Amino acid sequence: MSGSEGRRRVLVTGGAGFIGANFVHYWVREHPADEIVVLDALTYAGTLTSLEPLLGRPGLEFVQGDIRDPGLVEALLAEYEIDTIVHFAAESHVDRSIESPAGFVETNVLGTYVLLEAARRSWLGGAVSAGSDACRRFHHISTDEVYGSLGPDDPPASESTVYAPNSPYAASKAAADHLVRAYHRTYGLPVTTSNSANNFGPYQFPEKLIPLMLIRALEGKPLPVYGDGQNVRDWLHVEDHCRGIDLVIASGRPGETYNIGGDNQVRNIDLVHRLCELLDDGFREDPALAERFPDAPAARGASSGELIAFVTDRPGHDRRYALDSRKVRGLGFQPREAFEETLRATLGWYLDHESWWRGLMDGGYRAWMSRQYGPRATAEASEA
Repeated sequence: MSGSEGRRRVLVTGGAGFIGANFVHYWVREHPADEIVVLDALTYAGTLTSLEPLLGRPGLEFVQGDIRDPGLVEALLAEYEIDTIVHFAAESHVDRSIESPAGFVETNVLGTYVLLEAARRSWLGGAVSAGSDACRRFHHISTDEVYGSLGPDDPPASESTVYAPNSPYAASKAAADHLVRAYHRTYGLPVTTSNSANNFGPYQFPEKLIPLMLIRALEGKPLPVYGDGQNVRDWLHVEDHCRGIDLVIASGRPGETYNIGGDNQVRNIDLVHRLCELLDDGFREDPALAERFPDAPAARGASSGELIAFVTDRPGHDRRYALDSRKVRGLGFQPREAFEETLRATLGWYLDHESWWRGLMDGGYRAWMSRQYGPRATAEASEA
C-alpha cells in the first residue's frame, strides 16, 4: 500500500462508464480508507447517475475531463498525490469503431500514452529508472479481443498468445497494451495489465448485448442477432472482474499481464434465448410488470423469444473468444458469481432501474441505432 497510513490515492479513469463505475463502487466498499479521484469525459456511455450514490462522499472526487489532456492529467497526479492509476477509459464498442475508428485511436492509444507519460514524469521524474516504486501502480484494463478469433477446438488464449486483433477497437487496445509494456521495459514504470472476458452486470450501456436484448424485449421490439448466432463469448460478471483487478493491483508482478476470464463460454443465440426465458419467468412471477411494459410479449403471456431476428453479420466478426485464467488464479483469484444467478440479478437490476437506462436512450442513441443498423435489416443489431 501507499500514501499516509497505508492508504492509496487512486485515480480511476473512465469511472463513470460501465466497468469503471462498478469498480468505484467496489473500491469504496472494499477499501473505504482510500482516496479516489474519478476522471471521466462523460461521453455518451458515461453518466454521473452511475455514481450518484457515492457523490459527495468524503475521500471521493469527480473530475470531468479528457485523458488526452496532458496538463489536466499531470495536475491531477500532483494535486491529489496519486500513487495508483486504474485505467478504464476507452472507446469500447466494436460497431462504433467500424463506423468511425479515429476516435478509438485518439482515446485508446493517445489517451493511454498521455496517462503513461504523466505517470512517468510524476513518479520517475521523467527519467529512465532501473527499478520501480513498489508503492505505486499503473493498472491498465484491456480485453480478450486483442487475441483475435479462436477456432472451435483452439485452447483458450493465454498471456503468451500472439496478438491478432481484427477490429479497429481491438487494434487500438492492442496498441495501448504494447505502450504500457514498453513504459515498463524502457522506463521501469510499475505497470500491470489485465485482459478481461465480456463483462455484464449493472450500469451497462444499452447498446451492449445483454441490456440491449432485455430492454428491446420489454419494448416489444425485434431482438437482432448477428449472422447465425453461433459466435461464442466468455462471460464474466463485473463484480468478479473488479475483484480480479484488485488482486492484480495488490499482488501482481509489475510488467506482467493477467487474463481474467469467467469460464462461461456461451453462444450468442443461446444467451439470447436464456435471457428471453428469464424475462418470461419474471413476468409470470410479477404480474405488475405487464402494466409497466405492456408492449412486451410476456405481458400477454407469449414468449419473448418470438422477437428474435437474425440480421446481416458485421464485418470481421470474431467467431470465438476464451481466456486461460490460470495465471491470475495463481494469485488466488476465483470467480464467485454464478452465471445463472447473476443473469437473473442483472435482469432484476434493469427492471428496478428503468429510469437509469431510459435516461441514456436519447435522440443521439436512437439516431446511432438507426444509422448503424437500419441498412442491414428492419431490426437493429448490436453486440458486446
